Amino acid sequence: MTRTHTKILLSLGTALLGMSTAHAETVRIAVAHYSDQTLPYFEKMAKEFSKANPGITIKVEEVNWDSLQQKLQTDIVGGTNPDLSIVATRWLLDLVKDDVVEPLDARMTPSFKDKFIGAFINSGKVASKTYGLPISASARGLYYNKAMLEKAGYSNGPKTWDEVIAASKKIKATGAYGFGIQGKEIETEIYWFYSLWTNGGEVVDANGKAVFDSAAGIKAANIYKSLIDQGLTQPGVTSNSREDVQNLFKQGRLGMVITAPFLAKQIQKEKPGLQYGVTAIPQGSNAATFATTDSLILFKNSKVKTAAWQFSEFLFSKAARVAFTSGEGFLPTTKEEAADPAFNDAVTQSFISYLPTAKFAPVIAGWEDLSKIVANAMQAVYLGKSKPEDALKAAALQANKMLKK
Repeated sequence: MTRTHTKILLSLGTALLGMSTAHAETVRIAVAHYSDQTLPYFEKMAKEFSKANPGITIKVEEVNWDSLQQKLQTDIVGGTNPDLSIVATRWLLDLVKDDVVEPLDARMTPSFKDKFIGAFINSGKVASKTYGLPISASARGLYYNKAMLEKAGYSNGPKTWDEVIAASKKIKATGAYGFGIQGKEIETEIYWFYSLWTNGGEVVDANGKAVFDSAAGIKAANIYKSLIDQGLTQPGVTSNSREDVQNLFKQGRLGMVITAPFLAKQIQKEKPGLQYGVTAIPQGSNAATFATTDSLILFKNSKVKTAAWQFSEFLFSKAARVAFTSGEGFLPTTKEEAADPAFNDAVTQSFISYLPTAKFAPVIAGWEDLSKIVANAMQAVYLGKSKPEDALKAAALQANKMLKK
């Protein structure tokens, strides 16, 4: 080979390398930490996708839920936000209002749209446009320690709040805690909404006005306060996050806790010998549960939207969805998932059966601020710093001022 031929080949190789580099794209995705297997799952999906799509690299960035919203807000202001992110669906309205998320309808084929269970895909819509894909979904139920509740006389779990109180008294007599109440961090307000909704109350009315200070709301707050005052909960409620209360249950120190399907997966992995049951959230005047989705969104300022959408489609393929949903202990959001044998277990089917009475977080601007106001009010009640009626009335006034109602 002559020197001239060598130069030509080197030049051609350099040119091809330059073309390859020019077409290489990196997609950044922020994922919320659900469990210790969240990051490994997304990193595995990133590798599988990049192997099939050599020109695209996926960079996974895991963030704890408690700091995710603030981090995204800071990054958005600084123009350093990722291309894709998991967000709480209830944040969507504010994100749309700020004009930072991309509508997805034009990118979705009819067959892709048809993948989803209607209630879940609709949760990601704002003003008839789809901004979020339901990456995770769950409802809430009451987990109960079978041995404790059988001794207390409720072998199938309590069905009403009166039965929760009665059972908790008997459990307390054995030296354990009866009913767990979450009092800090994410979903502190939701934990009280269980009592509010099942006693006939609402958070906001049809016009978006805060009405949680109703007679039903005051009754709901008094139920929790009574449980605390009688020593029927774990001590130091306001020092306990959702994870803290769940850990007490897994340790066999707590008779009952309301939470999501994923606790069953944690028990299976960490405490396989724990005998527990799942039943509906206790009723006051009616049945209710909380249903929620988290959404995968595409940011409007992304420079790699086509590649980001390709990865989004990959995440919603059947195998990827079944692995994620079953591994984390969520409910199926696509029809293909729902038909998979992985979701035929009794716990998942129980949670699915609660969905007809489900309440979703209202789609209103300022929902996160309202949530914080309610959480602060309930913490004051739990600590005995304010009576339920006074705390809720003051919180409703503050909320409606914020909501301009």
